[in-house]
Amino acid sequence: MLPGTGDRRTAGLLGDPRSLALYLGAWLPIGLLLAGAFAWVQTGGWGESLAVVLPLVLVYAFQCLSAWWVARSVPLPETSLGRAFGTALVASGVASLAWLALGYVWTMLLATHPAFSLAHTRFRAAIAFFFVVGALLYALAILTQALFVSYERSRSAERRALELQVLARDAELRSLKAQLDPHFLFNSLNSVSALVGSDPGAARRMCLLLAGFFRKSLGLGAREAISLSEELYLAETYLAIEEVRFGRRLQVAIEVAEDTLTLAVPPLVLQPLVENAVHHGIAQLIDGGTVRVGASRFGNRLALTVQNPWDAETPGPAGTGLGLANVRARVAALFGGEGAVEVERTAETFLVRVLLPLRPATGAT
Repeated sequence: MLPGTGDRRTAGLLGDPRSLALYLGAWLPIGLLLAGAFAWVQTGGWGESLAVVLPLVLVYAFQCLSAWWVARSVPLPETSLGRAFGTALVASGVASLAWLALGYVWTMLLATHPAFSLAHTRFRAAIAFFFVVGALLYALAILTQALFVSYERSRSAERRALELQVLARDAELRSLKAQLDPHFLFNSLNSVSALVGSDPGAARRMCLLLAGFFRKSLGLGAREAISLSEELYLAETYLAIEEVRFGRRLQVAIEVAEDTLTLAVPPLVLQPLVENAVHHGIAQLIDGGTVRVGASRFGNRLALTVQNPWDAETPGPAGTGLGLANVRARVAALFGGEGAVEVERTAETFLVRVLLPLRPATGAT
């Protein structure tokens, strides 16, 4: 339970006339029943019984607010049932005795009025009855407050659990994002290294393209979501970089539905997939092939696809590794069951399909 919750609730009750009126109104039927029982037990008149009982019940209503501190001192299930019961029993007895002392003084004062001259005598005769009733009412107040305490502790535990889940998810996403740049940079530098000796001019052009790519990707990567059009720009820039290396061996086909360009996607969700398509697909084929990037609405989700030719005889499973695992983990962390990453293999092609919920990108036009 959050510290001070009960104090704020009690202060709010006393400071809000409407809430206070409702609370005292709930005690009114108890007062009427108790007055009727007192009149029946002592064969006194209704006027005298109401004059004795109703003020005492209203005062006891405020006294029972202290039951919150009793319930909080022995919270279940942390406290044993025996200790909780004993504490409630002692507190109820003490509260009832204090109430009886107040009733004793009140009926003495009331007896000074000629119309209620027997009020004190009748109260003393029914003092055991009032003690039992007072103890039961206070015990009921403790039970009610204990339920509130348990409920609030449960809500607080749920809130903490959700906060921990959010923190864990954010930490996971930060870790996954941190893997992207080194992974991409490592492969890109390998590409530059391969061209330095054979084609220095192409290596220089690739360095310039890489500089532009990183300048753009660093700004977008800091955001939680970007528009598909921005993500496609990064994917196309990356493929342009690789075209410098592979030349005519690498062909690119972009097939994107116009109504998907303003939808939101996680930044750098396509780049690891097109990177895998090039390095695990095109690079392994003598004649190269075409990397196809697509986007369309698929029911109530956005479907992003990256398809490439591959050689089933190539050692190691094509298209697998850090890039695909990273995308799968990010989609699961961000969207849970709303997102999915599917892989389809045929004898000649390897396809990855990313399914995301349809959400407009912030500020998209």
